[in-house]
Amino acid sequence: MTSDQASTSHARRVSVCMASYRGATFIAEQISSILSELGPSDELVVVDDASPDNTTEIIEAFHDPRIRLIKSAENAGYVRAFEKAIGASSGEYIFLSDQDDVWIPGRVNRMLAALQDSKMVATNFSMLGGVDRPWIPPLSSGMDSRRLANLAGIAVGYRAYYGCGMAFRRSLLPLVTPIPPYVRESHDLWLAICGNLDGSIAHLDEPSLLRRLHDQNETPAGFRSLRRIIAARIMIARLALEGRRRLRRGSPAGTRR
Repeated sequence: MTSDQASTSHARRVSVCMASYRGATFIAEQISSILSELGPSDELVVVDDASPDNTTEIIEAFHDPRIRLIKSAENAGYVRAFEKAIGASSGEYIFLSDQDDVWIPGRVNRMLAALQDSKMVATNFSMLGGVDRPWIPPLSSGMDSRRLANLAGIAVGYRAYYGCGMAFRRSLLPLVTPIPPYVRESHDLWLAICGNLDGSIAHLDEPSLLRRLHDQNETPAGFRSLRRIIAARIMIARLALEGRRRLRRGSPAGTRR
């Protein structure tokens, strides 16, 4: 296990960024599935959000030099933990990961292939344990060129963008970070807004991970109250305006590879 300091002495291909909190039950299985996808110079950056259980001990027990564990002194919420992990990463390609899913073999290579021509990639997921998939329609490759439709779908809650299924090139960091301070949840929608506004997001038809639904999921399994729905729509409108502002300021728009 290395220290919290980033090691940038050599080129790094992939950085996987994970936020952990009370993850003792499932995190070992997820980390194992991630490590099997990574090369020797890749890294898994885990920011533990002051877990009161033995989550950090489980992570440390892997004794894998590719794992970098950062222990937060205070609980700041998973959005800030993800942001901290992204800021500590050093890879050319940044993957996000929840603590309780399982990666499907071949995920990294498929997503890296998509990132050769696009700066962000969003993928689908299947469910663990025979649980029904949420009602929202899956992503499809046909959405790649439908930027305005995707943004409209985000606004009405009809696009299945989940951070655990997304990755992006380091060149997008000036656009996506810092995450606006009023974002307390749904950082994945902020990423999707940025990718679509920038005009360089790919969508993969096949699932790249198995999601696990349980009582401690941060993402709600059911429908939200009307009040929360309205608040979320207002936040999405603010995020779209913020994304446009950053692009006008000089972030890397219109530079598809």
